[in-house]
Amino acid sequence: MSTNSNQAAAVTREKLVEDVKVLTKDVQDLLKATATVVGEKAAEARVKVEESLKVAQDKLSVVQDSVKAKGREAAAVTDEYVRDNPWSAVGIAAGVGFLLGLGFAAGTFLRRRD
Repeated sequence: MSTNSNQAAAVTREKLVEDVKVLTKDVQDLLKATATVVGEKAAEARVKVEESLKVAQDKLSVVQDSVKAKGREAAAVTDEYVRDNPWSAVGIAAGVGFLLGLGFAAGTFLRRRD
């Protein structure tokens, strides 16, 4: 898997974690708001939702830990590569910098032509 796809996957996982956190808070607020609703069906529904919420929170915790671990692992691998291959890392950084500069210059040139 390439570095860009790893970064995209990490961003997607982080977004998912944040979305689930928001959903969890909304469900908790809903449960609090409906706490005064009486009846056997309402009580059963609240219990089911609370159980599902607990399972989702547990799974979210596992995913979040996994995302953090993979991030630390990627940083460690990158650090090790740079330490083992400093001149390659400098060359790669210079090449990327050159390409970005070339892209910005081309973009500026094209905007001025319009």
